Formats: sequence, C-alpha cells, structure tokens
Amino acid sequence: MSNLVSVPKNGSLANRNSNQNFPTLSTWLDDVFNRDLPSVFTSNFNTGISLPQVNIKETPDAFVVDMAVPGLKKSDFHIDIDNQLLSISTEVKEENEHKEDNYTRREFGYSSFKRTFTLPESVNDEKINATYKEGILSVHLPKKEEAKQKPARSITIS
Repeated sequence: MSNLVSVPKNGSLANRNSNQNFPTLSTWLDDVFNRDLPSVFTSNFNTGISLPQVNIKETPDAFVVDMAVPGLKKSDFHIDIDNQLLSISTEVKEENEHKEDNYTRREFGYSSFKRTFTLPESVNDEKINATYKEGILSVHLPKKEEAKQKPARSITIS
C-alpha cells in the first residue's frame, strides 16, 4: 500500500534532524517566497500557469513524484540531478504574428517554473527515470537495495 509523503515547502524528501524548530536561512527564504500570494504574483500573465502541484508517494521500492503539468511536451522539461538535489523545470516561449495590409500584431508568451527536491540517501540516482502522459509528469526514484522495506517475518527462539 502506498503512503502519501508530506512534503515541506523546501521540497525535501529526506528526514530532518532534531533541530527542526530552528529555521535555517534556506527554510526562511522558502517561507517568504512560497507564501500564499495573490494569484497575480504567482501566475504568468500570458498563460495563467502557476507553480505546478506535486504529489509524492513512497512505496516499498521507490519514491514517485507526480506533477500536474498539462499542455506541455516531453521536450519542454529539464530534469537534473546534482548532489542529491532533483530539479524539474520548463521554459516555454511562444510568439504569434498576425499581418494585415496596414498593421502587424505580435504577441509574445513566456512561462516557466522550477521545482527542486532534496533526495534522501536511500535513492539510487543511477536508475531514476521519468514519463509524461496525459498532462502528468512522473519521476520514478528507485530505492537502493539495502533501503528497500523487507517483508515481516517471524523469528523462532532456539
């Protein structure tokens, strides 16, 4: 059975240490920039795209990051891993030009986002893969063999 993992605003999948009551500069900045701002500040004026919603679930063998990003193509995404940091971003530029006899109208559209997640040590970063289907980007983060949950077993007393 899958469990939905609660993700803090900094996107970390890793367990925090016992000093979680003391905000770091990073978490403080995340709190400042991730507050519920009016939609005029968080959306793109041309397309209305805002920061996509993410679901993260943990299975015995992997973490799965699902991101709702309809209307894009596979080639629009950039997924990078650098030092246990998973980054998912996109940048879409659109230009439309309409010409008539006495005028030309040009419209430009631009939308982008970047989400980053700190990966736990248990993720096998050599086997990460991603799929995009029906507006959902899924990133599969398999666990290392030693981190996979073992089935329950009984121990006999000798």
